Amino acid sequence: MKWNGIGGMVVLAFSIGLFSVASSGKEPAGTGVDSGTFGVFMNGKRVGTETFSITQNAGGSLITSRFRTEPGVDKAEQTSELQISPSGELRRYEWREVSPGQAQAVVTPNDQFLVQRSSKTSQDKPEEQPFLLPSSTSILDDYFFVHREILAWKFMAMTCRQQSGQLQCPVGQKAQFGTLNPHARSSMPVTLEVTGTEKIKVGSGELDTTKLSLKGEAGDWTIWVDQQFKVQKMAVPSDNTEIVRD
Repeated sequence: MKWNGIGGMVVLAFSIGLFSVASSGKEPAGTGVDSGTFGVFMNGKRVGTETFSITQNAGGSLITSRFRTEPGVDKAEQTSELQISPSGELRRYEWREVSPGQAQAVVTPNDQFLVQRSSKTSQDKPEEQPFLLPSSTSILDDYFFVHREILAWKFMAMTCRQQSGQLQCPVGQKAQFGTLNPHARSSMPVTLEVTGTEKIKVGSGELDTTKLSLKGEAGDWTIWVDQQFKVQKMAVPSDNTEIVRD
């Protein structure tokens, strides 16, 4: 599979080798690929904020995220850290509950399996659950919306190209990916498809975006990606939820 010819952030992500870190688990010095916050809205009311960072060095990248609910909503806070190899394969994924509980889980590859070790508190012995999934499986976890940006990049690297300074993604192009949701301890295939282009309001202005459809057993999402390959907005129409970049 070739990643050349797209330009911008997707080429940076895949030509260097998206997503790996040293085995120590510590974030290496490198280039910031994307960072920021997503506001989470339900029925028009802001209920949470995800703060995320994607950092890349010569060996790959590290994706970190922190989700917090807003004041007035039942308090909840969780963190995640995703490490992926230069070939796009999972090396390690971890999420931790900061509040109100102390649940945690770690997913690592083991031969032809992914193994998840989960516990309700840091003192509990982890429960081990194997998944017959390859290490190329994408993590799509609850609370951490940046994972959908990573999946969108994989898809766009396969289907889009840069022409005359503009991102060109043929309408109708689609691809299927295997995913794992560690919170739900479940796996499922999802399909991404280019459904068109659309101007969306961002602040006081408008942005040209590529509109993607993400479909799976857990529900359908719409994702809007700008010309710099950054996800600006996501929506889950079935439960009136929107995720918007601040």
